[in-house]
Amino acid sequence: MSVQTPDRPAGHRRRWAVLGVLVICLLVVVLDNTILNVALRVISDPEIGLGASQSELAWAINSYTLVFAGLLFTWGVIGDRMGRKRVLMFGLVVFGLGSFASAYAQDPAQLIAARAVMGLGGAAVMPQTLSIITNVFEPEQRARAIGIWAGAVGLALGIGPPLGGLLLAHFWWGSVFLINVPIVVVALALMLWLVPESRNERPGRLDPLGVLMSIVGLVLLVYGIITAGERGSLADPEVYLSIAAGAAVLAVFVWHESRIEHPALNVRLFRNPQLSVAVLAIMLMFFALAGVIFFINFYWQSVREFSPLQAGLLVIPVAVAQVVFAPISSSLVARFGPRLVCASGLALASLALGSYALIDRTTPVWLIEVAFFAQGTGMAVAMTPTTVAIMNAVPREQAGAASAVQNTARQVATALGVAVLGALVSAFYRSGIGPALDGLDGVPAPVRSAAGESIEGTMALARSLGAPGAALVEPAKSAFLSGMHMAALCSMGIGLFGMLVVLVWMPGRRARGGPAAPGPEVAAGGATRQSGAGSRTATARD
Repeated sequence: MSVQTPDRPAGHRRRWAVLGVLVICLLVVVLDNTILNVALRVISDPEIGLGASQSELAWAINSYTLVFAGLLFTWGVIGDRMGRKRVLMFGLVVFGLGSFASAYAQDPAQLIAARAVMGLGGAAVMPQTLSIITNVFEPEQRARAIGIWAGAVGLALGIGPPLGGLLLAHFWWGSVFLINVPIVVVALALMLWLVPESRNERPGRLDPLGVLMSIVGLVLLVYGIITAGERGSLADPEVYLSIAAGAAVLAVFVWHESRIEHPALNVRLFRNPQLSVAVLAIMLMFFALAGVIFFINFYWQSVREFSPLQAGLLVIPVAVAQVVFAPISSSLVARFGPRLVCASGLALASLALGSYALIDRTTPVWLIEVAFFAQGTGMAVAMTPTTVAIMNAVPREQAGAASAVQNTARQVATALGVAVLGALVSAFYRSGIGPALDGLDGVPAPVRSAAGESIEGTMALARSLGAPGAALVEPAKSAFLSGMHMAALCSMGIGLFGMLVVLVWMPGRRARGGPAAPGPEVAAGGATRQSGAGSRTATARD
């Protein structure tokens, strides 16, 4: 058992086993989305899949994202009040049921609905993992634990595609969802045995209006972003009205939270530069990364014509780098300070993203793999100090809300990155492939227009035309590469801007092992002003 003293309180005696369980819970949520990416082509096949259209495939992804992002903050607050273990287990059950329903969906509409259920469960799971880590680990070990947590995210991102390709090579498309069910069962059994309950013992009064506004604002904002990516335009009224309404509701939410005594989110915490800069850095990081995630899978399968399994295996260097460097990044922070470590990680990841502007149809695979490893290393090094900064900047009793803020920022930034950078790729692609499609005789204009939306659409038309369609293949690949190169350069620029933000505003070195001090402006925040033992959450006991 750990030794506890007034100066150095002990963490939970089974904290490392608890971390292992939380990693399993995290893996199953993150893994699902990366597995799905390699299954989209099979699901669109009318013979061996569901015959889903491009729009239906998009909403199979977006229904999850919309519910997940819209409810992350709410579930974080609920976990703080009702018990994080209880909410996490509820989320796992819902996620498992949604996975089972997705595996046996009979049409695209059922798949979209089941994916929304999975989003509901995933939103309940994700914020609890970080908040439980904050409660079972003391500051001296918390950074290392969060580094392992970040490494698990990278591992899931890396092993998802090859696992999905392996499943598709031997089983039907539904296996990419059914694989979640046994993992959920194991995680639930281990949760009951190992993980302690924790909650905010002094939550104050409820703030239902604030919670409702957060849901409405986030759903409207994310819906507008997703629709912009789907339609390739910000000028559509449905897009800009939804984004504007979401932003307006969130602005009112922030104003409301700053004026009440017991807010769902204490927005005064953002006066702490450690918290606000870390959230901004995470948003810029994942915005930049989202563009690469969007186009690299199409590069491997449509331009290089690799199988889903081959494309999945080629992503492994990203996972290896994350697993190796995320756990040790806390040691780098202790030696060099969070500002230098985070900025260095962002610089390395940004240069790796920019290198994708140099690849073409004949670039040696090993060179791209080196870039993948560098990208994974940079992300791993940058992710841990930003996450630790966010979790250390808030009182323990608000750990769920802080975790939800971090994950919501990441999810919104990812959706925005896919929408903006995906629209950029699409615009360059349409411009490049247009002359080749216009030269086709006997093909109706609506068919040519639909084929010009994506490289997959053009390739499908080429296959249907037989020999005449062969003339479309090379122009389609060239057009896609031009869009990919521009998106890569934009991703690099956004990442480097994030590096500058960190260098200018993120606090530098602090006392080794000590948590970041929220500062007097946070103490003024009513609900966060507590003293002595009263500020400690009475949880995470043996």
